[in-house]
Amino acid sequence: METRAIPSTGEKIPVIGMGTSGSFEVQPGSEEHRMLAEVLKVFFEGGGTVIDTAPTYSNAEDILGPLLAEQNLRPKAWLATKLSGVRGKEEGLSQFEGSLKSLKTDKVELLQVHNLGDTDTQIALARELKSQGKVKYVGLTHYLESAQDRLLEAMRTHKPDFIQINYSVGVRGAEEKLFPAAQDLGVAVMINRAFEDGKLFGRVKGKELPGWAKEAGVTSWAQAFLKFALSQPAVTVVIPATGKPNRQVDNLLAGKGPALDDAQRKSLIELLG
Repeated sequence: METRAIPSTGEKIPVIGMGTSGSFEVQPGSEEHRMLAEVLKVFFEGGGTVIDTAPTYSNAEDILGPLLAEQNLRPKAWLATKLSGVRGKEEGLSQFEGSLKSLKTDKVELLQVHNLGDTDTQIALARELKSQGKVKYVGLTHYLESAQDRLLEAMRTHKPDFIQINYSVGVRGAEEKLFPAAQDLGVAVMINRAFEDGKLFGRVKGKELPGWAKEAGVTSWAQAFLKFALSQPAVTVVIPATGKPNRQVDNLLAGKGPALDDAQRKSLIELLG
């Protein structure tokens, strides 16, 4: 799988990661829970490492941590979690310690201030944890295009290692200011909602892939949408979520083969127009 460098260190990570919102919020012992063990196995065997989660994704961390431990996958995982919905240093620290316990680890690769909540205090805490070796990188996140001006301001103020934002064929606001600023500031970019929470699949239902798909190594709409996000040079990694092993295999294929060119990008935009 293709890898891209994190600007602040040069460390390279695979371009296709995975999210856990929804997909890991399952009933313990259920069939969905059992399938997640295979989803993780497929993910790592396919070259993935980056997994994004949060303590406010219901029980996702409580599901993910034991599954990684049972298959001895934590050493291979590049874990990202968040300080989410908390105010004040003590509340943030308590939540982070709970995340470590749930994830069955003593450190994470990335700690993000979720949705810009209590940004100044929480990113200061994240940096303190980084200095203690419990966090490798710090970041800021949001999932709405309407918040991207605020995220831009916070990125310029705090200069994090990462930002996480939404970007897709149909929602391209990040192109205007955030991507150029991230490149200027040397900030890595993690993309969420590349499928627009599944809405993009409804818009292409019954449609054949574009004629250029084969030459681009694209064999599914999921791959087309993920490759679209990756065609932005500022983007470091995309984190689609799935609870199904076959879809995990499909998503990972987007990290291989040639990038989409400008004509192919334009074709996708027009097709969903």
